Amino acid sequence: MALHVPKSLLAGMLKDGARHFRGMEEAVFRNIDACNELTRITKSSYGPNGMNKMVINHIEKLFVTSDAATVVGELDVEHPAAKLLVMASQMQEQEVGDGTNFVLVLAGALLEQAELLLRMGLSVAEVISGYEMALKKALEILPGLSCSSLKEVRDVAAVAAAIKTAIASKQYGNEDFLADLVAQACVSILPSDPKTFNVDNVRVTKILGSGVLQSTMLRGMVFKRQVQSDVKKVHDARIVVFSCPLDLMQTETKGTVLIKTAEELKSFSGGEESIIEEKIKGVVESGCNVIVTGGTVGELACHFCNRYRLMVVRLQSKFDVRRLCKAVKAKALPKLAVPSPEDLGHCSDVFVEELGDTEVTIFQQDKDEGDIATIVVRGSTENIMDDVERAIDDGINTFKTLTKDSRLVAGAGATEIELAKQIASHGATCPGLEQYAIKNFAEALEVFPRTLAQNAGVKATEVVSRLYAAHQEGNKNIGFDNEGEGPAVKDVCDAGIVDTYLLKEWGLKFTLNAVLTVLRVDQIIMAKRSGGPKPPKENKNWDED
Repeated sequence: MALHVPKSLLAGMLKDGARHFRGMEEAVFRNIDACNELTRITKSSYGPNGMNKMVINHIEKLFVTSDAATVVGELDVEHPAAKLLVMASQMQEQEVGDGTNFVLVLAGALLEQAELLLRMGLSVAEVISGYEMALKKALEILPGLSCSSLKEVRDVAAVAAAIKTAIASKQYGNEDFLADLVAQACVSILPSDPKTFNVDNVRVTKILGSGVLQSTMLRGMVFKRQVQSDVKKVHDARIVVFSCPLDLMQTETKGTVLIKTAEELKSFSGGEESIIEEKIKGVVESGCNVIVTGGTVGELACHFCNRYRLMVVRLQSKFDVRRLCKAVKAKALPKLAVPSPEDLGHCSDVFVEELGDTEVTIFQQDKDEGDIATIVVRGSTENIMDDVERAIDDGINTFKTLTKDSRLVAGAGATEIELAKQIASHGATCPGLEQYAIKNFAEALEVFPRTLAQNAGVKATEVVSRLYAAHQEGNKNIGFDNEGEGPAVKDVCDAGIVDTYLLKEWGLKFTLNAVLTVLRVDQIIMAKRSGGPKPPKENKNWDED
């Protein structure tokens, strides 16, 4: 007699309310759909004609930008598979500083092709194996596609030409001006070993008013603050930096002083005055003529600073204090004391200037002094300046990438079409079902010239066929001509449209890692959410009809 074995269902193992998806339809295709939804958002922002997205984040801050890193960062994506793509794009941002949209667009195309293959009847393992073989081949081909390299990282014109494409994708039309500004800033503070260049040493200050083309660059730092003293300008400044308030330190314990007569009150406040005067006098005698403080400035201290013709600048951020110390080579002192000569910093000029209706304090260095440069961005609205700042950030990061590896490859879809052509012909020589995945990998690479053409309002299929025709003749640098009439193509290296080699290399690696992780998931088990029901959202306009 056969014993009845009870079935142990997964639902019986988990808490009530847990959800479970398994198999192709429920897990794999569902994940691919979620990822494709995410890439569709950023795809229309790719390239110089990319559209802007208006994103309002959880604290109701408005972003108007075509920068994919900002968009996916502020979207607060919750789907776990789509989150993997967001993480891959963030890793690309950290490693190269640009190319986040490259990762997202390619990931979407690869997953779309994978879905076609899986519906055809290939197994997930065969698709993964084929994609891995295609990536290996792509990384073998890529070094041969380098069209030029940045010979001299201290040549402003050459640097501007190399970083122009990265800036053009965010600020099309202003790229020549901004690339030159970023190149000047980066080259002016480049250390003797270019590989140690730090992107944080190029600061951006945004000041409302005027237009983007009125932006300037200077060696030193700019603070959107007025000075606390009457002295507004100092040449050949000797600077002391205090991280404490410029005032008498209050004692920890509370004390009560009983004052009976006016004489006692006078002598009490007189004692306080003489202590502060001594300290300020000591600072002046050390040869110092500018005081920077990270805390408040007392009225008495300010009075004596004015008497001794000292300039006083108060900074509210400890990070600003730290950066200023780096810029003027000073040491931040933790208490009000007479500084030693080694503690003092030096700056050519410290002065207050009015830009638009904003008063700023400028610490300006001579040509060969200081490790920090500042780009002062002007613009008619905060959103425009934020977007310019993102473009500048991409330019600085591209320069940093070029200090690690100076190779450049053709942009505008030329590199991707050449890779697609060579990978497709390699796929034809491979035995087994993996060859379909290799060919589809090549087809996925066509997404870049297609997207560029679609965003420019041109027939994408015609552009891709023209590119393939040109590349079959051996012209590996032919890419989409954004400025030509209709579906035009041209030699993009001659036109100066170039990307960094590392952007493509890391982009391919990060994308494939994320895509394979998504494809390897065949079950989704979601535990019951903790906590009770969410409280109802408060309606701010409850009293209005």
